[in-house]
Amino acid sequence: MANRVYGYARVSSKDQNEERQIQALIENGVPENFIFVDKISGKNMDRPQLNVLKNALREGDTLFIKSLDRISRNYTDTKKFFQYLQENKIDIVVIDMPLLDTRQYKDLLGTFIFDLVVNILAYFSENERKYIKKRQREGIDLYLKTGKTKTGNRMGRPTLPRSTNWCEVYEKWNNKEITARKAMELLGGIKPNKFYAWVKEERS
Repeated sequence: MANRVYGYARVSSKDQNEERQIQALIENGVPENFIFVDKISGKNMDRPQLNVLKNALREGDTLFIKSLDRISRNYTDTKKFFQYLQENKIDIVVIDMPLLDTRQYKDLLGTFIFDLVVNILAYFSENERKYIKKRQREGIDLYLKTGKTKTGNRMGRPTLPRSTNWCEVYEKWNNKEITARKAMELLGGIKPNKFYAWVKEERS
C-alpha cells in the first residue's frame, strides 16, 4: 500500500473555527478526507480524532500540522508524541516551522537539530500557556473584585460576583469532564439560569 499523507487540526472549543488550519493543510497537499479535526482542549492527548489518526498512521506515512501547539501545549506530551512518530518511522511536517520537516533530515545531525528545535518550541509553548492562564486568572479576579477590566473599563452590565472556584469548574464543564448539574453543585448549588448566564458571559 502506498504511503499516505495525513493532516491534523485542533481548536480548543466548538466556538472556534478550524478552517484556517484545514486550508493550510490542503494547500500543502493533504487530501481533505485524510484531515482529522478535534475541537477540544490540548491539555492532554486523549482526543477522539487524534486517537483515530494514530491508529491509521503507518510506517512511511507523513503527518502535517499547521503549528506545534496543535498537537499539545504540554512539553512532556509533545515530546512523547514526536517520539512515537520516530519509533514508528512516520514523518511529520510543521507548516509554520520549516525546520520541523523530518522528510528533509534523515541523517544523525538532522535528527539532532530536529529534536533540539522540538524541545525548545515545546518548552516555550507550555510556558506561554501557563502565562496566558495566569493573566486570565488575574483579570478575572480583578473583575470579580471591582467590576472593571485591567484597562479600567467595565465589562457589560454589572453582575453578581461569581463563585471563587468558577474558573476551575467552568473549565472542567467546558471540557466535558463534569456535567452541568455537577458544575452547579460545585458552585454552591446555583440555579441553571444563573449558571448559563455566567457561561454566556464567559464566552462573550
